[in-house]
Amino acid sequence: MTGPQRRQQLIEVGRALFAERGFEGTSVEQISEAADVSKPVIYEHFGGKEGLYAVVVDREIQALLGQITDALTEHEGNARALLEAAAMALLDYIETSTDGFRILVRDSPPGQSTGSFASLISDIATQVEHILAAEFKRRRLDPKTAPLYAQMLVGMVAIPGGWWLDSRRMKKEDVAAHLVNLAWNGLAGMEARPTLRSRAKG
Repeated sequence: MTGPQRRQQLIEVGRALFAERGFEGTSVEQISEAADVSKPVIYEHFGGKEGLYAVVVDREIQALLGQITDALTEHEGNARALLEAAAMALLDYIETSTDGFRILVRDSPPGQSTGSFASLISDIATQVEHILAAEFKRRRLDPKTAPLYAQMLVGMVAIPGGWWLDSRRMKKEDVAAHLVNLAWNGLAGMEARPTLRSRAKG
């Protein structure tokens, strides 16, 4: 293997092990054994388990943020469609990158301030703050509260996403529709049979 090929192989092996066993439950020995390389090769490429973990987490964060940003850009200007798109983008990521999501929802290694699920939620919420602020201004609500509501909305989508990953009792589109139902209508105005309106038109 070339250097870049070996590095990619180690990232893929590490990603699978971190998803299955967590950071603490994965050792350099296990990574080297699964990749069929000596331990010094891992240290040469990443400086150790922590370095490999950081690369894996960063890739997953960028992938998820990219999907959500693309979805928000596509529906800019329509608040409900934006909410539906964000919910579907996160559920799409959970479905197609299950290992990555499992890594992101685990605790970060000691001393690592980035890469935790909480920091990821904060990053995503920052992406939607300006959209909420514009909608608040249009409705004559205080735009200064948009960051708080952005955190609440994103968290409300992300946590049930983990539940859906483990249970799979409902179709992905139905989960998104119910999330939007609560976020958009509130408990007082919930619909009995919610659907994704932006998808019905398409």
